[in-house]
Amino acid sequence: MAGLLSFSSLALAHNCPNEMKQIDAALKVSKLEASKLDEVKKLRADGEAQHSAGNHDASMASLKKAKSLLGI
Repeated sequence: MAGLLSFSSLALAHNCPNEMKQIDAALKVSKLEASKLDEVKKLRADGEAQHSAGNHDASMASLKKAKSLLGI
């Protein structure tokens, strides 16, 4: 069971960069108001920092919020 949980964590950890790529692509065409765009950019930056620090659960949570604001 521990191996399965370990694999699951690794799978999510490696998905952070893909989530960031999706956000970056959506930002290029987004028509959100400036305050929402600023929030998305902050969440995206937070997600990248959390990913770099190895905190993948927090990273995915931040990136999920950013994607939600973008409607993706």
